[in-house]
Amino acid sequence: MSENAANNNNNNIMEKNQAICKEAIVSELQKKKVHLFYCLECEELARNIASESDHITLQSINWRSFADGFPNLFINNAHEIRGQHVAFLASFSSPAVIFEQISVIYLLPRLFVASFTLVLPFFPTGSFERMEEEGDVATAFTMARIVSNIPISRGGPTSIIVAFPDDGAWKRFHKLLDQYPTVVCTKVREGDKRIVRLKEGNPAGCHVVIVDDLVQSGGTLIECQMMFYEKVLAAHGAAKVSAYVTHGVFPKSSWERFTHKNNGSEEAFAYFWITDSCPQTVKSIGNKAPFEVLSLAGSIAGALQI
Repeated sequence: MSENAANNNNNNIMEKNQAICKEAIVSELQKKKVHLFYCLECEELARNIASESDHITLQSINWRSFADGFPNLFINNAHEIRGQHVAFLASFSSPAVIFEQISVIYLLPRLFVASFTLVLPFFPTGSFERMEEEGDVATAFTMARIVSNIPISRGGPTSIIVAFPDDGAWKRFHKLLDQYPTVVCTKVREGDKRIVRLKEGNPAGCHVVIVDDLVQSGGTLIECQMMFYEKVLAAHGAAKVSAYVTHGVFPKSSWERFTHKNNGSEEAFAYFWITDSCPQTVKSIGNKAPFEVLSLAGSIAGALQI
């Protein structure tokens, strides 16, 4: 093989690797993970909905009553849905169940969730929306007003912003992720130390996803993470921090420093996405949070068909 042919082949491999990396990153960032609550009548439908997608997680509510018959409700694991997308599957089949469901529907958006969606498959009073003579009560209009006044999510929508840990990562990936707003970090020397600083961009109110090609000890990622939480969070209000790294090398089990078990504070990575390019790492990590493994199988199979 000539030198030019070898160089062209290497360039083609690099372009395919970049395309695979872009597909994995964009695919995961575009997926919306939803916590789905439901009323008792809709339990079967809710389970069927969750079975259709790995990104829908069922949550539960204790639907109890006091001795006088009024609702005594409790939303389980309420602290876990902060900053998350939440939905409620409702059924207004009779006036008796509407009050308890409205009570839940009005509370969920106030639990600092990123977004709230009400799913009401059937609007039961929709057939009585006209007042034909004086004295008629348009109950459909009343119900519409109740539903329209659901509080806005206190956390507000969380947008994704891509963070590059250094200029090298920016040069490698910024053209692949130009559909997302970005921030760039840099290392500056302070005395004998090199400190990560925010070079450009504003992550205010966003879910910051740090993107790089590989990770070994993870020192740079942790420095970026701490910078966002200690500096950016206080100054600009970043919502949470996650990481995507194509190749999780992690020598000497260095991935353990990122697990929620070892870092149970609110400053842990919300998600840490890697691919299965390093099989031994994938085997060691298993299903330990915050790690999620994205398979390259489909992308590689597609590249082989070219």
